[in-house]
Amino acid sequence: MGIQMNDELDYAHSVFATEIDGLRQASAGLDENFTAAIDLIYAKIGHTIVSGIGKAGHIGRKISATMASTGTPSFFLHPAEASHGDLGVISPDDILLVLSLSGNTQELIPMLNYANRFGVEVISITADGSSILAKSSKIVIQMPNIREACPHNLAPTTSTTVMAALGDALALCLLKRKRFNRDDFKKLHPGGTLGKRLLQVSDLMHTNLPLVMENCPMPDVLREMSEKSFGCAFVIDANGKIVGIITDGDLRRSIAPNFLELRACDIMTGNPGVISPDKFAQEATKIMNQKKITSLIVALEDRRPCGIIHIHDCLRAGLA
Repeated sequence: MGIQMNDELDYAHSVFATEIDGLRQASAGLDENFTAAIDLIYAKIGHTIVSGIGKAGHIGRKISATMASTGTPSFFLHPAEASHGDLGVISPDDILLVLSLSGNTQELIPMLNYANRFGVEVISITADGSSILAKSSKIVIQMPNIREACPHNLAPTTSTTVMAALGDALALCLLKRKRFNRDDFKKLHPGGTLGKRLLQVSDLMHTNLPLVMENCPMPDVLREMSEKSFGCAFVIDANGKIVGIITDGDLRRSIAPNFLELRACDIMTGNPGVISPDKFAQEATKIMNQKKITSLIVALEDRRPCGIIHIHDCLRAGLA
């Protein structure tokens, strides 16, 4: 059993090695056609319509999804569906990005004929520069002559890995050119784990702040804390900057016969930690968990408070 497992692990390593070698060859072969493809997609006002059949089609769906989520409008068009009426979704403002290892897949021909007839520009990813697909394309991103990881050199493995990497490279180069940033990501990924990771403190914070001055009498401190219901009050100086915080725990620890004669500065915890509103909410959750506190002051660079974030806000957002 152990010998068989070792043999299989060795073979698995060889699969990785074959595919890595294919990726290296593809990377080394990138040329001006790749840059021209980026220029063409960037200049178009329509969609990048990705197509392919079989395993190349599956990779095409992934490439299209990556483009759409990183700022390049895109969708996948199945060649067979295109031949049965869906060619109508293609407009001259669009780009066709077609994937085929051989470039001679018969199911692609009606779509390519339509594109050439109506002036729709085609970018192809193929291994055969003299294929039907290549001849129908304005730009050919030619794949190297690589060996499949399959022991029979038949099952699409290395070739589909290379196609996926080329698609990722196109999508991410376009992302950089368009200066697609984290805020743009957040707009397109409001749900799921990625959406939670992209939530900022400013998305969850409250702005109705419990504020008291350093010399505020204790009855006024209690009134402010009761009205705002956060279980704390921020202590600010004459310039409006945070100098301390008073929590329910500070109140309990300060109970004495002269309690109501005290002022905010007498019981506050000085120099409290703060977080910037543009930080990720996950970071605020981490800080509160580490310090075993339930709320965190949100402040600008000059330590002027602009919000408060509570652990319950993070829990409701699924971050804790």
